[in-house]
Amino acid sequence: MDLPVQFMERMKQMLGGEFEEFLASYDKERAYGMRINTLKMSKEEALNILPFSLETVPWCETGFYYKDEERPGKHAFHEAGLYYIQEPSAMITAELAEIIPGDIVLDLCAAPGGKSTQLACKMQGKGMLISNEINPQRAAILSQNIERMGIRNAIVTNESPERLSKFMNFFFDKIVVDAPCSGEGMFKKEPLAVSEWSEENVENCAKRQREILSYASSMLKPGGRIIYSTCTFAKQENEDVIQGFVEEHPEYEIVSMHRIWPHKVKGEGHFAAVLQREGESTAVNTPFKPQKIEKSKLMQVEEFMKTTLQEKLEGAFVTFGDNLFLLPKQAPELKGLKVLRPGLHLGSFKKNRFEPAHALSHALKVSECKHVLNFSQEEKDVERFLRGETLEGEADEKGWYLVCVENQPLGFAKYSNGMFKNHYPKGLRIVG
Repeated sequence: MDLPVQFMERMKQMLGGEFEEFLASYDKERAYGMRINTLKMSKEEALNILPFSLETVPWCETGFYYKDEERPGKHAFHEAGLYYIQEPSAMITAELAEIIPGDIVLDLCAAPGGKSTQLACKMQGKGMLISNEINPQRAAILSQNIERMGIRNAIVTNESPERLSKFMNFFFDKIVVDAPCSGEGMFKKEPLAVSEWSEENVENCAKRQREILSYASSMLKPGGRIIYSTCTFAKQENEDVIQGFVEEHPEYEIVSMHRIWPHKVKGEGHFAAVLQREGESTAVNTPFKPQKIEKSKLMQVEEFMKTTLQEKLEGAFVTFGDNLFLLPKQAPELKGLKVLRPGLHLGSFKKNRFEPAHALSHALKVSECKHVLNFSQEEKDVERFLRGETLEGEADEKGWYLVCVENQPLGFAKYSNGMFKNHYPKGLRIVG
C-alpha cells in the first residue's frame, strides 16, 4: 500500500523503533468483528446457535472475531439482528462509557450505528438513547440498524451538533462523540481514505472536533461523562483536542486515554478518551407533551394488540403522518427537530385497519406474540421469506404471525386460507 509521505514521516517520529513493525501490519489480513446483540439473547445462547468460528475480542465481552469467508452478514441471523458487524477496535468506545441502565445517553455522530447499538445493549431497554447523525443518507442507514437490532428506547435525529445543542441543554448523563476524522486508522480497511488524506485535512478535522466537543459539553449534565473517539493516529486530532478542551473547560478532568495500534492487536487504529464533568445533576428536562390520537385510530391499534400480542404495549403514543410510534418514557419535547425515528415504529394506519411495522417485529420476543411461525436455520422457507415470497401452510387462526428463525423474529406475515402473505420490506429483500 502506498502511504502518504508526510504521514509516514510523522508516524516514524511517533513510533520510533516500532515503526517498521507498524508498517508491516499493512501487509497482514485485517481483522473482522461482530458483536452479539444481547437485547435478543445472551452471549451464551447466541454462541450455541451461531454457525461461525468465533474468537473473543479482548476489550469487549460480547465482541468476536470471525473468518471473512464465513460471511455472517449474508446469514438469516444477521437479518434477525442477532449481531452487528463491527470493526473490533471500534468496540472499545462504548465499553468506556460505563453505562448504567436508566441513563439518558447521546451518540452525537452515530452513523452507521455500531456504537449506538452497543450502547443500547448496555442500557438493557431502560433509560433513553438519542442517536444523531448530520448526514441524511447516513442517518437513514443508522435508523435501519436501530430497527434491525430491535431497540425500543431510541430516538434517531438528523441534526448538526450545534443545532441539537440548542434543544438539549444539560440533558444527558453520557455522551459519545465518535468524531469525524482523517481516518488514518482505517487506511487498510478503506483505501479511499489514503487518497483523501492531507495535513490540511488533519488540521480541518481537528478544528471541527473541537467545535463538536464544545457543543457536546453544553448538552451534558454536571457529573456526566463524555467519551471521545476517532479512528486516526494524528495527535492533533486526539491528545491535542482533549488537552485543549480541558484547558478551556476546567470543570472537566481526563479520566483516561487509550490508543489501539494495529501492530499490537487484531484491529485497526483507534483512539478513545474519557472526560468526566464535575458536580451533581440538578437538571430538569422539558418532557414530551402527550399527543391526542383519534379514537377510531386508537381502537384499530387496540384491536391489533388484542388479536396479535399477549399483552398491550404501554407508553406514550405519537403519530407522524399515518405512522404510529411508541416514545421512550424520558423523551424530550421534539418539536422543531429533524426526527427520523421518534421511538419504536409500531405501524401505520391503512383504510379502516392498523398494519404493524417491520420495526415492531424485531422489537418483539416470541413470548410476546400469540401467533408464531418458526423455522430452523436450515429450512428453505427462511430464504423464501427473506426473498418476499408467499409461504404456504396451515394455521389455527387468521391474522398476523411473527415469522422467526430459531425463535428469533425476521418479520410479519398475514395468514388467511392456507397462505402466509409476506410483509418483509421490499427494500430489504434478498435478490438474485
